[in-house]
Amino acid sequence: MKNSQSETAEQAKAEENQTEESVITKKETEEIPGKNERVTEEIKIEEQEKDPKEAEIEKLNDRLLRQAAEYDNYRKRTAKERVELESEITGKIISKLLSVLDNLDRAISFECSDGAFKKGVELINESFLSTLAELGVEEIRALGEDFDPNLHQAVGQVENPDFESGQVAEVFQKGYKIGEKVIRFAMVSVVS
Repeated sequence: MKNSQSETAEQAKAEENQTEESVITKKETEEIPGKNERVTEEIKIEEQEKDPKEAEIEKLNDRLLRQAAEYDNYRKRTAKERVELESEITGKIISKLLSVLDNLDRAISFECSDGAFKKGVELINESFLSTLAELGVEEIRALGEDFDPNLHQAVGQVENPDFESGQVAEVFQKGYKIGEKVIRFAMVSVVS
């Protein structure tokens, strides 16, 4: 009997605790009536946001913006590559034509009995140089300049009292550049 009395007492306490908890819950909800209304409004707003049509519109807008940004990046990247490729191709073509210019310089330096022929070669050489200048090609200054490994290729050292140590005393082959890009280094000898 004692067990049944203690069990009954425990059940009564448990029921009393549940009643107190339900009263507290009711009081909390009664004390904050505006909170429940706000929660209800937030739920309604979330339900509106979950409208499938609006979600699809947002998804498509996001996709459109991403594709527009991707296209803009592609356009900028290809423009940059085009400029780089153009200067590289121009440099390669001009480097091939420099041998023609070297041959014209050699032809001018030889003695010729026919003055009109020599004058014609000189005019061709001037025309060729002016065309290269229009393309932005410049001759690298070398003779008498301080040796610069970024512009000159030393193929020998010489003793020359007319130049100071480290200066270019002789040019074997002219060098050319477009802007800051060297197409062909000047082959020189340097005073030791």
